[in-house]
Amino acid sequence: MTPDMESAFADYFRDPDAVADSPLAYQIENNAALVEALRSLFQGPGGLVRLRVWVLLTLVQQGSAYLSREVLDQLFYAVRPEALDSVVKRLREAALLSWDETQRHYGLTALAQQVATMLAPLTQQSEDELSGLLGQVVGADRLGTLDGAQVQMLQAQLGRLHHEFADAIASGSEFRLREARKRYDRASRLIDKASDTITAIIGNARGQLRMEQAARGLGQAQSRLLAMASQFNRALQQVDRQRVTLGTTGITSTDVKLWLQTQAGLESLMEAAIAQPVGLSVLSPHDMLDVTEAEFERDRPKAQLAEALPTAQAAPVGDLTAVALPQELGALSDLLAQWGVLAGAEPGAQGSDAAPVHWYDISQAVLHPLDGEDHARYAQVAYKTQLMPLLGDAQAQDLPGPTGQLARQPWRVQWQTEVQALDHPAVSHLSAGLLRSIHAPDTPESAAPTGEAAPNTPV
Repeated sequence: MTPDMESAFADYFRDPDAVADSPLAYQIENNAALVEALRSLFQGPGGLVRLRVWVLLTLVQQGSAYLSREVLDQLFYAVRPEALDSVVKRLREAALLSWDETQRHYGLTALAQQVATMLAPLTQQSEDELSGLLGQVVGADRLGTLDGAQVQMLQAQLGRLHHEFADAIASGSEFRLREARKRYDRASRLIDKASDTITAIIGNARGQLRMEQAARGLGQAQSRLLAMASQFNRALQQVDRQRVTLGTTGITSTDVKLWLQTQAGLESLMEAAIAQPVGLSVLSPHDMLDVTEAEFERDRPKAQLAEALPTAQAAPVGDLTAVALPQELGALSDLLAQWGVLAGAEPGAQGSDAAPVHWYDISQAVLHPLDGEDHARYAQVAYKTQLMPLLGDAQAQDLPGPTGQLARQPWRVQWQTEVQALDHPAVSHLSAGLLRSIHAPDTPESAAPTGEAAPNTPV
């Protein structure tokens, strides 16, 4: 057989009759025109193939079945004329475009519509194949053209996703886990939206052996994938328990790893550390002998003789004392208590005409220095920020001591999504937020203390 001769599909089988016995092979042979159109479309250099695909999809998306040569030239004005002529000629040879000599215009054939439908996933901005496969299955089910092959393709994709997510969980990597969790959440939302169709496919597959097997496998794959939510939660909780916080700075090992990933040259960070190598101390042999002899000759402790147990003694009087809490906790509670007196006062009370202040910026509380200090340190700001969720906590309000006193303060925290820049020697940026008095009205109409920014306009 010469290379120029076309070989038949059945020539590659040991028994040519096996083509007729295979339903899939019969369908492929029955759609030989579509296969030949795809072969003509994708034959040649890669850049030229992409140009043909782009031209075909652009023509299909025009919504017009007939186009004149002038319209083609205007539509593809950015393409060189010789390249456009080559693409139009190939589309005509592949029976994707027809030419009407009488009307002098081109027309899209039904075969071109079929090819464009097959190439539709190229125009979808999807991060994975799941959305495209679900769209095909749901659309085919609505039109009544669904077959077992499409269901099995969806089942295979669910199986691949389950395998990828299981590998991410087994790896123990925090970054891989969080990236896989994002993909899992997207896949779960897509499956939830198509759950009614999947349930209908499973319920209506009786009587068709291939469809019934595919539907049963699809239901199992869906259940296995949705059951992985608890595995992700346990794995992420384990990662959170293993995360290390560096002292009282509030910086975790995850923050350090993210910072290291942003550095261009990690080897440059060690230049100062290895600039001066460690010097070796050389010992003379007689010094080593002296030390060895002294080690052998020194007195060894004698074994203690058996002694009687001590007599019974009265236990000393114990004193249960609580661990002293940081003084920043008490200072913050006292500051909020002073503000609470101002917020609960009536206008004109104590000879003042100022209205009660119900709103404070969160930075006014966490950046307030201790007595005798010029400004708050970074560790103090981080500690006070961590104390803010205690305000109004129902369980913490019943505790004795400074913790319960802080929880009972008449203030509530309202965090915001913005980050405000600060003119502070220790803290450059801080999450924006407001402290709201429990006596405040529904809207923050009262002003902040004199000299501060308005509470409804975070710093």
